[in-house]
Amino acid sequence: MFFRSARSEAIPVEAAALLVTAGALVELSATDAREIAAYMSLHKVAMGDVVIREGDSQHNDFMALVLDGEVTVEHSLDPTHEAMVVSVLGPGSLIGELGLIDDSPRSATCIASTALTLAILQRDALMQLMKDRPAVAARLLLAMNKRIADHLREVNRKLTSFSQLSKALEQELDAVHSVNRRLLDRIAPTQTVE
Repeated sequence: MFFRSARSEAIPVEAAALLVTAGALVELSATDAREIAAYMSLHKVAMGDVVIREGDSQHNDFMALVLDGEVTVEHSLDPTHEAMVVSVLGPGSLIGELGLIDDSPRSATCIASTALTLAILQRDALMQLMKDRPAVAARLLLAMNKRIADHLREVNRKLTSFSQLSKALEQELDAVHSVNRRLLDRIAPTQTVE
């Protein structure tokens, strides 16, 4: 699902309120959120439709705020493995903000697990916001960067935990290997070679 069409409906007032929730950009003021919402377009997505496809480098110029419904975020380690569900996001959640900022291929697939209503901010609308209201755009970008930094810190915490778990498992396996070796050493001298 790619959003090239013009605004089909006016953005509801709730969009601005959802934009400043913990799942989105809590650092923004309500006034900034209302101004940003004016640059967004409303889109309906049917259940089962792909909103963002992992690896896509052609359609990475927007982010979406979930206004209604749920979206499943999936990631696959490589094309030969089945995708793993990373999270399920609901109203007040942002998806696709990395693509809006860095124009790199999408890092996950987002699928509408129910019918969705999304408020879309496309890169050209962001650029227009930068021209029209540079201070608001700067605060938006700072809030987005804070959100991304928070996600990065969370990933670092998870990696540290996985590293500690891996080290503990390695030590446990070394201990089991050591016990097995001692048992084999005890058995080996009693066997005779004929």
